[in-house]
Amino acid sequence: MNKDKERIVKWVEEQEDELVHFLKKLVQTPSDNPIGDCYPIASLLHQQLCELGFDDVSLLKVDDDEVKANGMISLANVVAKSGFGSGNGTNIVLNAHGDVVPPGLGWSVDPYGAEIIEGKMYGRGVAVSKSDIAAYTFAVQALKQAGVHQPLTGQVDLAFTFDEETGGEIGPKWLLERAVIKPDLAIAAGFTYSAVNAHNGCLHFEIKTTGKSAHAALPHTGIDAIEATSQILNALYEYRKTLTVKKSSVPGIDHPTLVVGLITGGINTNVVPDECKIRIDRRLIPGEDAVQAEGELCEIVNQSVAHIEGLKVEIRKILHAESFGPVSEDSPLIEALNANWNLLMKEKGQLSINGVPIYADARHFYTKGIPTIMFGVGPKLLEEANGHRADENIRLEDLLDATKIIACTLYDLLSVSS
Repeated sequence: MNKDKERIVKWVEEQEDELVHFLKKLVQTPSDNPIGDCYPIASLLHQQLCELGFDDVSLLKVDDDEVKANGMISLANVVAKSGFGSGNGTNIVLNAHGDVVPPGLGWSVDPYGAEIIEGKMYGRGVAVSKSDIAAYTFAVQALKQAGVHQPLTGQVDLAFTFDEETGGEIGPKWLLERAVIKPDLAIAAGFTYSAVNAHNGCLHFEIKTTGKSAHAALPHTGIDAIEATSQILNALYEYRKTLTVKKSSVPGIDHPTLVVGLITGGINTNVVPDECKIRIDRRLIPGEDAVQAEGELCEIVNQSVAHIEGLKVEIRKILHAESFGPVSEDSPLIEALNANWNLLMKEKGQLSINGVPIYADARHFYTKGIPTIMFGVGPKLLEEANGHRADENIRLEDLLDATKIIACTLYDLLSVSS
């Protein structure tokens, strides 16, 4: 380890209390999405960055109509730009989101308490992905304040957004389309023990069947929408079995999946139901043809009820999230990250480079042709952190390690001699 990286590591260790305090304030600020009232946490984060001494910090409020169209109440994006040297070198964006799923039931602690128990901080969003916001912020601070001697040139932009749970359309995509950020490379929220170079895409559909209501004593005089939907469900579940043979070549990603996650319908117990709706989640493996997948699904749905006279079927696409990657393992971004992992974490084995079956904001950068990797704070598996579940947590050791690795990676990518 060279002297500059020793200084970076030492600085991060000395700032542990401030880093933890910074993260605590984020976790203690509710930002559930839904309901999506996220302007307050954006405003708090803007204030925190200003207090840390970031010079070029913007609180970018999104138009109310756009926010409502995306199913949210309020939203602003926070961008902090830090130039090094001439500023003409590599532009790197660090993107993490501060909106979180609602806490749900089953917590043993206050989900907004940010309690620290046996070296772990607990709270909704602490792993997904408020800890990444903290790690990215202090990684940039380390470059600016640790007293490195190597000349650095380029720019690092912190891009903190608050709509990942609703698709990222008015967060990272909004910033990219308006050229608020212009990255050459991007690091997006992830976990400490793997560099994620690919993730699944996703299609969401709503299928509505409309029949004809009738008295339950005379069911033959109606068209039962729930009965029709049950036939659609049976056909979809049979189709799901065929997806298991479409194997992905990306480590960490197996095959496409299909889940019926929501069903509503009916008028009353004694009435033949005239309407039923279901919502479908269809995951796409990297490289899979979304148009073909949509066509297959629509054909299966329509054929399954084609024999029911008078039934109306509507299929509405709600979401199309593109897949991400895979990014080549020999890309400069992954090589730098891997080298610093080996430097700082070699006693913990090799850095895993793999895909994940979720979809995330990383795709917005990848679709713009920007080399991207997902890396941040957390364990080897999302389940270990209880992400999106009760008692979500991160280890403070991982928070420090991720901050060090990211800071040293930025150092390498910005070094004039690199």
